[in-house]
Amino acid sequence: MRASPNIRIAHSPDPDDAFMFYALAKGKIPTEGFRFEHVLRDIESLNRSALVGEYELTALSFHAYAYVADLYVLLPSGASMGEGYGPILVAREDMTVDDLSRARIAVPGTLTTAFLVLRLIIPDVHHVVVPFDRIPEHVAEGKADAGLLIHEGQLTYSALGLRKILDLGEWWFERTKLPLPLGGNAVRRDLGREVQRALSRLLRQSIAYGLAHREEALDYARAFGRGLDVASTDRFVRMYVNELTLDCGERGKAAIRQLLQMGYERGLLPRSVPVEFVE
Repeated sequence: MRASPNIRIAHSPDPDDAFMFYALAKGKIPTEGFRFEHVLRDIESLNRSALVGEYELTALSFHAYAYVADLYVLLPSGASMGEGYGPILVAREDMTVDDLSRARIAVPGTLTTAFLVLRLIIPDVHHVVVPFDRIPEHVAEGKADAGLLIHEGQLTYSALGLRKILDLGEWWFERTKLPLPLGGNAVRRDLGREVQRALSRLLRQSIAYGLAHREEALDYARAFGRGLDVASTDRFVRMYVNELTLDCGERGKAAIRQLLQMGYERGLLPRSVPVEFVE
């Protein structure tokens, strides 16, 4: 008989993750005997923690998965993918890609998928790591020439007088015709297949509950919006919690594989990474 361990679920304190985990966090679905502790950390901190296998179930960037595939296996549910949209580069003035190649760009972390895609565009990018929620102000104050925005900054940058220079999701779709796979959830390999499958079921059920009880889950997610109004929170959740989040499917898996293969072929990743999912 399977043991009922304590499981730490580590994810970011953002509206989309909050929406996904609402049902598990608030006891809306049966937990199959598991006891969950929710740990909230920013995505780059989660990526760094994954390098040492700190949490049993963790959100991570697909870029980071290239470095932790020996410790974690991906879940088919919980992916954030942009269908023709994604993280954006912003600046105070219009810039070309050539301008960006000479610019100092504030980025939210070197293990984020946004940073990997930026390097696919500008391999030798001059970057400085800044906490993701400080990047818009960092650029507006002239401390960097441009900034790479993830999370809700994609919706709020214009309030600081910043301009969109490039949408990484558009760039990606033009070249691959696939969604841009930004982040997902993974479980530690040492938990064993039975526990992995149970956690995969529960995450899928939690996302399905949120999608079926949208207003209820949105009410919970809005507390994580960091100043977003109701309409903007709803828009942000719609961007990154969708049918591909419920199950990334073959198209989503192909996108993840292509991202990591492109990174390897361009010399940006140390090895070709087999992408494995809990089945």
